[in-house]
Amino acid sequence: METVTIQKLEKISQDNFHVAQCYYSILSTINNLHLTEREIQLIAFSTIRGSISYATVREEFCSKYHSSFPTINNIISKLKKLHIFIKKGKQIIVNPMIVLDFSKPLILQITLTMNNNDKQAANKHAFERAFDQAVESEVEHS
Repeated sequence: METVTIQKLEKISQDNFHVAQCYYSILSTINNLHLTEREIQLIAFSTIRGSISYATVREEFCSKYHSSFPTINNIISKLKKLHIFIKKGKQIIVNPMIVLDFSKPLILQITLTMNNNDKQAANKHAFERAFDQAVESEVEHS
């Protein structure tokens, strides 16, 4: 039987924006996405607010995070290529596969294992294919 190490961590946040930022930061790190702090902020903000398509929402983001419209446009372009942002009708939204309700407590279970054989690599590729298919399906339904 394999030995398993369990570590429990707790982080108390001041609001759901901060919880969302923590979550997307973890996703970025685990998946080697190398997202910048501003990109993570925009994902978190868009998740909480629903869409970044409206000028008033973009202005709110710019005011809250001391950013600019051109910066937002550049980030959106990059995140659409990564399938983190998708277009649903005329709206630009965070991919529903990674949207959670951040107003409730969030418990994450992350299993980190060593790559002892090709089975794990095959599982990773299967996950990536499933993710890509789900993204394509979501975009087609839009």
